[in-house]
Amino acid sequence: MRAWLEHRMAERADVGRMLADERYVYDDLSPVRADDPYTPHTFVWFHRDLRDEPEVPGRLVVLHRDERIVVVDKPAFLSTIPRGRHVVQSVVVRLRAELGLPELTPMHRLDRVTSGVLLLATERRWRGAYQGLFERREVRKTYRALAPWQASLESPVVVRNHIRKDRGAPRAEVVPGAEVNAETRIELESRRGDLAVYRLSPTTGRTHQLRLHLAGLGSPIVGDPLYPTVTDVSVDDFSRPLQLLASELELTDPVDGSERRFVSRQELPLTGAPDTVLPIA
Repeated sequence: MRAWLEHRMAERADVGRMLADERYVYDDLSPVRADDPYTPHTFVWFHRDLRDEPEVPGRLVVLHRDERIVVVDKPAFLSTIPRGRHVVQSVVVRLRAELGLPELTPMHRLDRVTSGVLLLATERRWRGAYQGLFERREVRKTYRALAPWQASLESPVVVRNHIRKDRGAPRAEVVPGAEVNAETRIELESRRGDLAVYRLSPTTGRTHQLRLHLAGLGSPIVGDPLYPTVTDVSVDDFSRPLQLLASELELTDPVDGSERRFVSRQELPLTGAPDTVLPIA
């Protein structure tokens, strides 16, 4: 097994040290020994070493909590789930520990750089009911974005096109002529000099959909590091948050039939000031 692990992982881990520390385990949690015979189709599990993650500025506010769901107001730069270089600094890891809910799971995603309302199920038994709402597009989402004002931009305007994002690619793209899979209603809400606040009502949830749709209209969201052009920004640079806020979430509760509406406490423009670091309120 040592020879196999070194063949697969020598460039990513100190295999000898991890074997000695019994950090490789089989399905039954028994440790992998260096001289164990190699057996095909065997799963080996391990925890990778994590980098020291800087704390994300801003406040992670709990807007609502009951037996079935938790709704939070996520700051920019905090990942929804552990991913890539962001593990501890994620909503799921922080709240599972802070709230004592080991099965807490998000029912939808917000980009790491997007702020606002996020709904999570408290236990596995509630996931199916709430996930079904999102899958059937029965959740009404409202976003607000700060972007350049254009006198020529009609309001409201509905953008409909086909968005594709390849696995591993940082950016999504619009595929001309392909079947429509993304739709957003965009309305001018207020003007702020050369900028404007736009109300965005998506009926689909494609990756980077709102960012692509506004950029395609010639009004890219302020602070966007990907659209219309890629900006080289460190993942630990929290100084210029994307001015995109998931401001409202409305749904009919699938368990008790009650009407629920959750509203973000944040307002545009969003700041990257590290005034308070992730308290649970």
